[in-house]
Amino acid sequence: MTSSVDRNTAPKAWHASFTRLQDSTREDHERLLPFDRQVATGMPDRILAHLKLLDGEDGGWPVNRYVHSLQAATRALQDGRDNEYVVCALLHDIGDTLASYNHADMAATLLEPFVSEENLWMVKHHGIIQGYHFFHHIGMDRNMRDRLKENPHYTRACEFVDLYDNAAFDPAATVLPLETFEPLVKAVLAKPVRSLYLAAL
Repeated sequence: MTSSVDRNTAPKAWHASFTRLQDSTREDHERLLPFDRQVATGMPDRILAHLKLLDGEDGGWPVNRYVHSLQAATRALQDGRDNEYVVCALLHDIGDTLASYNHADMAATLLEPFVSEENLWMVKHHGIIQGYHFFHHIGMDRNMRDRLKENPHYTRACEFVDLYDNAAFDPAATVLPLETFEPLVKAVLAKPVRSLYLAAL
């Protein structure tokens, strides 16, 4: 025989009483902040879960987006790149499904609190730099990336595209499983180095 919980007498979770943020108090936020921190701590797992959503239709490409991401990260890891760089390689296309028209911007936004300025610029601009290899086939200017040449991180971004992004469409290539990269993602995304909320962390 099962017993039901009387919802009128069961303990209720605390909720702040304000209906407008301007009416919140320091005491409210002292109770809310631990939960907000807990949500933030779970972000790497949510990012990894979203990356798995790329393991779908390939749309005719030699490999799907998920395999492409793993392949880019595998190449970077096997080349001895540091953890931050490898995580950037893994996540550089994570925005493909949710931000189809600006996928590089979405990946950069996710990584911005955690990575160096050069790696951030590399991820944010990899789309236009990679365009050199195919924009002319779809009616676009393949030399669009020339406008970025004066940036000090341009050469690094071109190297990333040539070695890891552009080369990661090989169905026969060795691809390490996501489990290989999970500890790296969790380590790199463990604590932000830049954020509006750093003082509250």
